[in-house]
Amino acid sequence: MLIGELAHEAGTTVRALRYYEQQGLLHPRRTANRYRDYGENSILRVRNIRLLLSLGFTAEDLHAFLPCLDQDIEANRCPGSASVIAGKLTELEGKITALAEIRDRLSVFLDRVNGGCDRDGL
Repeated sequence: MLIGELAHEAGTTVRALRYYEQQGLLHPRRTANRYRDYGENSILRVRNIRLLLSLGFTAEDLHAFLPCLDQDIEANRCPGSASVIAGKLTELEGKITALAEIRDRLSVFLDRVNGGCDRDGL
């Protein structure tokens, strides 16, 4: 299938597919006239790439998942990806902690600005 067809089937854009190719995540064949030609398995690969990116992984992170991108990554084990997933969880926990601290500080600040009134101004 051509790049436009894959973009439609996978629910993404041609631009995104070209980016995935530049990042070494997608490897189309080339036709005689140099058009990109994708196999049917590319649809699942692109959907997996999009899923992982939506979970906060970077294109670089996705290289740990390369051996597994052509299968259902949510249903199958992907050796080598555990450390990347653990790292992403640690990073996320740090962000959650930092945001909770900011929320608490803002709450105290708001109470002071309101002169001790509750948050609804009552």
